Amino acid sequence: MAKQIYTPVSTSVIQGLRAGESVELSGKIYTARDAAHKRLAEMLVRGEAMPFDFEGAAVFYAGPCPNREGQIIGSIGPTTSGRMDAYAPALMANGLRVMIGKGGRNAAVIEAMQAHTGVYLAAIGGIAALMSECVTAVRVVAFEDLGTEAVRELTVERLPLVVAIDSSGGSVFKAF
Repeated sequence: MAKQIYTPVSTSVIQGLRAGESVELSGKIYTARDAAHKRLAEMLVRGEAMPFDFEGAAVFYAGPCPNREGQIIGSIGPTTSGRMDAYAPALMANGLRVMIGKGGRNAAVIEAMQAHTGVYLAAIGGIAALMSECVTAVRVVAFEDLGTEAVRELTVERLPLVVAIDSSGGSVFKAF
């Protein structure tokens, strides 16, 4: 049975998650891919405020497909998380704690997760249409010029995920 978690995700909830556990995430999450991560990192260097509060927030490495008439959002599946590894430690040092994507993470990201009490949740590739059904609301919050890669705030209900790397460094990837 999946553990129910809600955003904003508290440090105590993050510390209680273990690699391999199934979770269902509900609340507000934010989409951000490569180009958005680069801009967020540049904003940090300039000392600018982030477009959303990182504390307890979940960032989903995804760019949704355009929605069809009558849909809230088009298919939305995870992108390869390693493409965000260059930016993740700096974002985590500034409050980000929950990341959602697919694939492994590098040593620097895992160290940042341990230092800042972070968690990496894996979304299963290939179920983008199902994931879109978990979205109840969407709005662009930053970088609208990036199109599908703009930062979006999604309200989700029971988004199915797996704890891939927990805050103590436990990892489902070590089993392979």
